[in-house]
Amino acid sequence: MRSLIYTGNYGVTTPMTNVDITPQSIQIQEDGLGLQWHDGHQTVLPFRFLRGNCGCAVCVDEMTHTRKVGVEDVDPDVRAEDFIEVGNYAVEILWSDLHYEGIYPFKLLRQLCTCPECVANRQPAT
Repeated sequence: MRSLIYTGNYGVTTPMTNVDITPQSIQIQEDGLGLQWHDGHQTVLPFRFLRGNCGCAVCVDEMTHTRKVGVEDVDPDVRAEDFIEVGNYAVEILWSDLHYEGIYPFKLLRQLCTCPECVANRQPAT
């Protein structure tokens, strides 16, 4: 199991929510990519869901921004094999289907969280 611990104090905040979007730790778990955030929030992103949200030029058309590869196009058994840091803002994941082009900014990983709290926070106020 690969784990990366961030000890630096280089957190980025989003102006709208003022949430620190720098993960404290990232781990490849059995059920997905696990992230522990500095604000105490925990996220587990299922592998197929995360792979299907890759934003690279292979998966999303560079000119039209139309998604070419989505969750339904990804093998249900896909797994993250490894990952590397990309600067202080993202990770690049090596997938079991040999896809490695995608860079996943921490902000995107936080936005992809599907826990009830995050989903509720994304809903427009009525």
